Amino acid sequence: MVMVETKGLSKCYSSGAGPEVEALSRIDLKVERGEFVSLMGPSGSGKSTLLNILGGLDRPSAGSLFIEGKEVDFGNVEALVRLHRQTVGFVFQAFNLIPTMNALENVCYPMHFNRVSRPLQKKRASELLDLVGLEDRVMHLPSELSGGEQQRVAIARALANRPRLILADEPTGNLDSGTGKRIAALMKQVNREEGISFVVTTHDPEMAGNTDRVIKLRDGRVIESGSVN
Repeated sequence: MVMVETKGLSKCYSSGAGPEVEALSRIDLKVERGEFVSLMGPSGSGKSTLLNILGGLDRPSAGSLFIEGKEVDFGNVEALVRLHRQTVGFVFQAFNLIPTMNALENVCYPMHFNRVSRPLQKKRASELLDLVGLEDRVMHLPSELSGGEQQRVAIARALANRPRLILADEPTGNLDSGTGKRIAALMKQVNREEGISFVVTTHDPEMAGNTDRVIKLRDGRVIESGSVN
């Protein structure tokens, strides 16, 4: 089954008095359910713009996005909220953890909006923190965790509402090479064990090497798509 599909996806930004800047140009791509795909390309190639549109965080100027065969209506706020709460999880380069909440509370937080009971939130969060190897850090605040530990909390949080698609923007970008390698391996493990589709933007060959397919972008266009091996 196709998890994500775009047809003729384009995105233009106004540059003030000058001509519009085309960040994406007629992107056609498919991501299968359970597939792990990386988006690579130089800065300004359109990777993050594409990822934000795939997650419904930004809207295209033209073209269509389909998630699990259903077209995303970018004008329907309620539908976008459901998409974020039920289907898509996000992992950000800057972690975006709530600094006043410990690891357990950060992972519980997304479940609150799906009206999951507090006992079930804690049970699910504990299981996820075990999954990412942080069973002994559940009561620590983000400031008490290393960068790699914070990113593992962020991955656990992204899994909280059992999404079928996870989008990650440079998930190893703020980490040293050794920690980045471990995070890449963890994401691969989650992909394989949970059957969740992943799309990640990265400059990191180690990260890309853990994915099933690399899509290369340049100047807002797909220039290459193929298996890593």
